[in-house]
Amino acid sequence: MIALGGSTVDRSKWKRKSIVTLALTVLTSSQAILIVWSKRAGKYEYSVTTANFLVEALKCALSLAALTRIWRNEGVTEDNRLSTSWDEVSVYPIPAALYLIKNLLQYYIFAYVDAPGYQILKNFNIISTGVLYRIILKKKLSEIQWAAFILLCAGCTTAQLNSNSDRVLQTPFEGWLMAIIMALLSGFAGVYTEAIIKKRPSRNINVQNFWLYVFGMVFNAMAILAQDFDAVMNKGFFHGYSLITVLMILNHALSGLAVSMVMKYADNIVKVYSTSVAMLLTAVVSVFLFGFHLSLAFFLGSTVVSISVYLHSIGKLQR
Repeated sequence: MIALGGSTVDRSKWKRKSIVTLALTVLTSSQAILIVWSKRAGKYEYSVTTANFLVEALKCALSLAALTRIWRNEGVTEDNRLSTSWDEVSVYPIPAALYLIKNLLQYYIFAYVDAPGYQILKNFNIISTGVLYRIILKKKLSEIQWAAFILLCAGCTTAQLNSNSDRVLQTPFEGWLMAIIMALLSGFAGVYTEAIIKKRPSRNINVQNFWLYVFGMVFNAMAILAQDFDAVMNKGFFHGYSLITVLMILNHALSGLAVSMVMKYADNIVKVYSTSVAMLLTAVVSVFLFGFHLSLAFFLGSTVVSISVYLHSIGKLQR
């Protein structure tokens, strides 16, 4: 009976992890497409800082709604109450600030890359996450996993090869630089957030999310004041918004919640690899929406990235 009960619990955890990871993959695959689609005549008609603020506000509201349901069904406990100490919440401004910069950069990088190219370069997150995972969380990565990281770099580079112009790579230097900075910011913020979340495993994930998103709202409000204050005051907060913009904001909010669920019930490495699979979905959809050309280099690079995903999963089982 004990063994049977343990097996049932394991199956339940596996099912929950699989659903969250699948949701994150689908949401991430559509993320780049919606950002590109939200442009008009090659530029953003809306303020990206207000869009980011609304993403954080929506995530905060969804976390609070989930908590309200829990309080109604289970009552308020030590692990799900919002009231807390400054020592507990003082760790959240760091990842909130890092995510702010990374989220703003993801809008501007599309001046240099298309949606499939963005998903390819986004895989550099895996490298930064793997290294920081080892440094911050003191968790050893197997030799197979390190080999998978090397293959990943090779795959990302191959997919960006351009045989139809004088440039060797499709993406210019500015695009690569922004991709690397975003990878470092995302990797550090992700691993740091995972360490915070798992420091107190019994703490309800929605409480932890709530405080992270509160600081996210504060920093994004500061970004609006610093970057778009005049535009917001003269044209309005929602100037330039369209249905695609609203869908993009909803997508970003749900993606953020899915990421935190993966961190709580799996780990950050699983998160970045689930988003890597989205690369293939983005490429296929972009063929129909934006006329993206699936070159041999992109196909080979995507194949190498997929092999690195498989090797990483094998290496994780052998740890």
